[in-house]
Amino acid sequence: MNLYGVYGASGFGREVMPLLRVQVANDPEAECVFVDDSVVADIVNGHKCMTFEQFLGHPAKTRAITLAIGDGGVREKLAAKCEMAGLDFIAVRAKNSMALDESPIAEGLILCGFTTITSNATIGRHFHANIYSYVAHDCVIGDFVTFAPGVMCNGNVHIEEHAYIGTGAVLRQGKPDKPLKIGAGAIVGMGAVVTRDVPPGVTVVGNPAKPLIKD
Repeated sequence: MNLYGVYGASGFGREVMPLLRVQVANDPEAECVFVDDSVVADIVNGHKCMTFEQFLGHPAKTRAITLAIGDGGVREKLAAKCEMAGLDFIAVRAKNSMALDESPIAEGLILCGFTTITSNATIGRHFHANIYSYVAHDCVIGDFVTFAPGVMCNGNVHIEEHAYIGTGAVLRQGKPDKPLKIGAGAIVGMGAVVTRDVPPGVTVVGNPAKPLIKD
């Protein structure tokens, strides 16, 4: 058989699995399974759930995996673990997602339903775009970046590695000579409207988005 794994059997993984299943439906030898380090059930939503070691030992002609883990830092560690084990990564794209002209995409992509990458964007490793999100022209998305549902990333935005963009956030369009920048590890809160650069590691919220001040 050809074995395909979704790493993570929690909420997002259970959303990714049907997309993967449809994607490989024309392969009569395909088997799709969940891979999780804390297996709580042998079967999840009709699919086997196994540990990473079980996935590596399961009989298969070929095997590939997608990392359905929302935390970019954890995703990076799992990617290194999978690479050490010699695993291939499979990009998962909903049938109604789109990637347009001249947009190079690195390995490990997950595009959920109704997502779009428009023309001339650059997408880093293991990017997640949840439902109804888009990346517009001339954006540069770093490695292990996560978009929650409904993110509106307009043109000429540069997002560095491990940034998390919350549900419904709006990133205003930058300029070719001065892109809007979201720094490494930054968090953009739910519904935030980002009109200026966000420094690395900073959480911003509100409209217009400002750094979160904790009590």
